Amino acid sequence: MEFSCEVKLKGKELFDLVCRALGLRETWFFGLQYNVKDTVAWLKMEKRVLDQEIPKEEPITFQFLARFYPENAEEELVQDITQHLFFLQVKKNILEEEIHCPPEASVLLASYAVHAKYGDYDPSLHKPGFLAEEELLPKRVINLYQMTPEMWEERITACYAQHRGRTRDEAEMEYLKIAQDLDMYGVNYFLIRNKKGTELLLGVDALGLHIYDLDNKLTPKCSFPWNEIRNISYSDKEFTIKPLDKKANVFKFNSSRLRVNKLILQLCIGNHDLFVRRRRVDSLEVQQMKAQAREERARKQVERQRLQREKQMREEAERARDELERRLLHLQDEAQMANDALLRSEQTADLLAEKAQIAEEEAKLLAEKAAEAESEMQRIKVTAIRGQEERRLIEQKMIQAEMLALQMAEESERRAKEAEQLKQDLQSARESERRAKHKLLEIMSKDVYVPPGLPTGRMPPDLNYSRENLSFEFKDTDMKRLSMEIEKEKVEYMEKSKHLQEQLKELKTEIESLKTPSRAPTNTATLKSSLGAPMRSLTAELQQLTLQSTKTRVAFFEEL
Repeated sequence: MEFSCEVKLKGKELFDLVCRALGLRETWFFGLQYNVKDTVAWLKMEKRVLDQEIPKEEPITFQFLARFYPENAEEELVQDITQHLFFLQVKKNILEEEIHCPPEASVLLASYAVHAKYGDYDPSLHKPGFLAEEELLPKRVINLYQMTPEMWEERITACYAQHRGRTRDEAEMEYLKIAQDLDMYGVNYFLIRNKKGTELLLGVDALGLHIYDLDNKLTPKCSFPWNEIRNISYSDKEFTIKPLDKKANVFKFNSSRLRVNKLILQLCIGNHDLFVRRRRVDSLEVQQMKAQAREERARKQVERQRLQREKQMREEAERARDELERRLLHLQDEAQMANDALLRSEQTADLLAEKAQIAEEEAKLLAEKAAEAESEMQRIKVTAIRGQEERRLIEQKMIQAEMLALQMAEESERRAKEAEQLKQDLQSARESERRAKHKLLEIMSKDVYVPPGLPTGRMPPDLNYSRENLSFEFKDTDMKRLSMEIEKEKVEYMEKSKHLQEQLKELKTEIESLKTPSRAPTNTATLKSSLGAPMRSLTAELQQLTLQSTKTRVAFFEEL
């Protein structure tokens, strides 16, 4: 901010101009700071601005900063602007590492700072990378871990998403409540020396004075609370702290410069006055401010609740609208699906009607086939019964055929023996013929015996025969022919007998195959016709062979 000031303007007048411009009423926490040589100083309120040790330059630059810090920010800071100014200054001190902050607290404070700036977390707006340009963590914390900016942003966003529903003022107050518990919060450090010349650090804050080692600003070696200090004074460069307990030792230290001593004294006086002021009844101004602040907070709370309700109602209305739109789309889809289903059902009805007609016809056909199957089953049962009877008859016939074959074999052997016997008889007949012929020739070669007393011309009639009548014509060719015919008949008989045995064997094989249970039952009529013909043929052949053998034997004996 820029102000045009008169030459005689006092420090308080300039300070009041700044506070009025900011709308700030809790002015006792703040002051105007300026740089002088190698240190800083605060503008004195009772003296003119130009009479102080300010840089003689145009424009003259001051920094409006918190000079004193509250013990409890939530109770002491009344105005929102006061709270906001403290939030900005504490955040700046933490990022510039003037206040030491652990890594975990740094992430949490960063999440509240982001909430104070951006409001509630919205995934549709706060997409990854929206914190890329923000300075949220001290460099010391970032360098302490090997984490990428994306990883830090992810951790901060995870905490930020949990602060939903807070206002900006609430987020800033949460930031200050966490920051005020840090060890270096609100402490002003100055380099001093004790009586032995040891360099130490003097810390001045809202609670009292603290003595630190140079390399440790977190844990004080000793502390002097304001309620235990009776008096603070300095002479030239020597400071003296007198405790209330008169028996206690007086602490003395030296500062390097007079200007620093004056600054220390101003901070001690101001912090002590505020310490005493906090423990007294609030002034009318403060009470009025707190009442106005409560009213303002109540009004804001009501307004926030109203806005929250309106927002909730708007969200519910939007949800209801979205739900109605969704239901409308759903109903349209259902209507379309119903229309499609109706068309499909009509088509399906037609198809079902056709299928029903086809099914009815198929049912009739199946009923007819069932009736036919039933009749066929009955017929098969009857046929099976008949088949069993005919199989039994066939087995009997097979047994008879086997017996007939055995009889024929025996008959064949008997006929072979008879043929052999006939051959022997033929040989015997030939031998008898030969002997008879020889004896007849001998008789014919002798003279006829005439008994004595009978004349030669008067022989008995029974002995009167001619030589021609006694001559027998025995031709060898006839005998050979007869023998060959008998042999031929025998061979033919044996061949036919062998052929008959083979047919009987084949017939037996067929009958055995018919007996096999794995085969399907055959038609008895076909089986009877297939077996009847061979049986009749075998019987006829046997009869023919018997008749022919008989005829041959009769003819043979007739020849003989």
